[in-house]
Amino acid sequence: MNKLQFLNQFHHARQIIPEHDYPLRDIARPAAVLVPIIEHETDMSVLFTVRASHLKHHGGQISFPGGKQETSDPDLIFTALRETHEEIGIEPAQVEIIGQLPRYRTISRYEVVPYIGFVRGPINILLDPNEVAATFEVPLAYLLDKNNHLIHWVKRKDTQYPIYFIPWQDKNIWGATAAFVRNLANHF
Repeated sequence: MNKLQFLNQFHHARQIIPEHDYPLRDIARPAAVLVPIIEHETDMSVLFTVRASHLKHHGGQISFPGGKQETSDPDLIFTALRETHEEIGIEPAQVEIIGQLPRYRTISRYEVVPYIGFVRGPINILLDPNEVAATFEVPLAYLLDKNNHLIHWVKRKDTQYPIYFIPWQDKNIWGATAAFVRNLANHF
């Protein structure tokens, strides 16, 4: 799949059904992430981060660059681009935002908007070790193939909730990050 094929599928006219999120009773805190798609000569991949293990929340977990909206952020796209630059050094000017996925509420009381962006190279990753331990890429074709996705159902307060998993090599992409990928795959 090339960029044009991706855009044609992503911007199709049919409505997708988003994956289940966590129904919050309280007002959620706004947050945004970037789903960075890297164009290579023969294929495309998605860039993930591994959160620093010393972090109080979600340490060592796989995520997309992003975070909560600060009061000084004019909008959530700005939040996603600011956080991406702070965490892994990709300049906002290198990112072409082509759309967003449905808002996703998390059990940690965030309402996250994932933005899809093509990242122009060359990419010079500069990790903030206070937030990110490493980055890695997964082929886009692998992520869009739902045969590579797993769902585990858990019961909480008499209600069943899905937890999504996408194994990749020695890593396990799961939770909200995997749900974002599933929402993207729903377009294909």
